[in-house]
Order: sequence, then C-alpha cells, then structure tokens
Amino acid sequence: MGKLIRCITSCGEVMATAVDTTDIVNEAERIHRTSAVVTAALGRLLTAGSMMGNMLKGKDDTITLRVNGDGPTGSLIVVSDFNGDVRGYVQNPVVELPLNEKGKLDVGGAVGKNGLLYVLKDLGLKEPFSGSVPLVSGEIAEDITSYYALSEQIPTVCALGVLVNPDLSVKAAGGYIIQLLPAASDKTIDKLEKSIMEMASVTTMLSGGMTPEEIVKTALKEFEVEVLYTQDIEYKCNCSKERVSKALISLGKEELTEMAEEKGVTEISCHFCDKVYKFSSSELKKLI
Repeated sequence: MGKLIRCITSCGEVMATAVDTTDIVNEAERIHRTSAVVTAALGRLLTAGSMMGNMLKGKDDTITLRVNGDGPTGSLIVVSDFNGDVRGYVQNPVVELPLNEKGKLDVGGAVGKNGLLYVLKDLGLKEPFSGSVPLVSGEIAEDITSYYALSEQIPTVCALGVLVNPDLSVKAAGGYIIQLLPAASDKTIDKLEKSIMEMASVTTMLSGGMTPEEIVKTALKEFEVEVLYTQDIEYKCNCSKERVSKALISLGKEELTEMAEEKGVTEISCHFCDKVYKFSSSELKKLI
C-alpha cells in the first residue's frame, strides 16, 4: 500500500503533494516483469499519475498519461482515479541499456527524448480535456513540469525517483509535486527555490526512511505547512468480464463470429493487470 499526503502553506501560496509508491511500483514490476530501466520509467509515470489523479475534484474523474517517445520502451500508459489509485502498461517491458553518464539507469534513453506526453482528463463532461507537450528529456519529471507550465500555466516543481534492487525488486519509489498558487509572491518563490535546491534526491530521502510528510516539510521548510489529508493509495485495476465483453462487442459481428468459429475458448488478457478472461463459443455467440 502506498502513502500520499496533500498540503498547503498557511500563507495560501503553495500546494504540495508527496507520495511513497514503493509498493505500487513493485506490483507493476511483478505484473509486467519489467527490466530495471523500464521499471524506473514506468514507476516514475505511475508516481506522477497518482499525484495528478489525486488533484482531480470528482469521485468519478480519471486522468490518463501517455508517453510516446522514440526510445525502445515504446508507449507508456498510466491511468489514475481521483483517489490516486493507479495502474499502468508499457509496450516493451524488457529493455537493456548501459547506465547513463551519471552512473544511473538511463530512463531518458529508454523512453526517448523525441516524442510527446499526452494528458487526458475525463471529468464526466461530454468531451474529456486533453493536452500534449513535446518531451523535454524523457526522464518523466521534467516532462511533467513542462506539461504544467505549457498546457495549464501552473508553475510547478516535479521530482520523481525509483531505486531498483539488483534482483529487480523496487527498494524505493516516490515523488512530489509542488505548485505555486496565483497569489504567490517573489519572496515565496525565492524561499521555495532555495529549499528545493538543497534537497536530496527522492530515492535518497525515501531509502533513508523519510515519509511523504517529512519530504513535503523538507521542501517547504521555510513555510508553515498545513496537512490537508493523508491517504493510502494502491496499484488498482478496474477490469472485469463485463468491461471486456463490451470491448469485444465493439469489434463487430464479423470478427466475433470468426472468433467463435475458430476456437472453443477465447482468452483475453488485461494489459494493466494481466488477468485472463475466458469466453466460450456460446458466450461469444450471445455477444454477437
């Protein structure tokens, strides 16, 4: 179970969210059997998605993040609900690359530096809100920061991190998003920049035992911080046989008829959780 905290400064000029997604990213690695660098890439996007989903207002609202870069991972997709529960999928789960010049997993090389970050918010309206920005680095955090600056015009700091063990399990994962509210003064900006510049990396803080609340208070050490709420978050897929049935119906009668005639049992697996749903010929005929 992951942990999320949402805070505001008492001056009302800064909002902050921080998460520990270690368990969530471990679950994603278990499901998708990702290599280390792909675990780091997908884990960062899951972490960002959880925080961005938690910023939604309505209980039925969802947000989808899709990264389409020119790297060997192919597309990465993450979906989060308003609680911050999240699920994800990567096109190519196993990619092996040398470490980057800093001796770390080369997430930017795996994702690619040329491409787009797409953000789709389903807010229960007739049409979902969608936006896209060019990738800055493929390292995910910088791309999220760029999205907020260009698409939503919100000054934002995003930091994400995933530390992978030699056995490919996840030692630590998490991040924070800090945003300036419209009333923020130059003095507030200066204090915030100074604090963030002095902070250790997300994985250093988490692996050292810091909680999301301690991370927020470190980032906002120059401010009085009010905790709005804390809550548990998890890797959560909402697939069901009913949803898969609707997807099959959308294929049309001709394709369903071919499936019903070709084999006794059709198996459909969920991209997000790898659960397998089986449909007999008679069940497919009912759908037809």
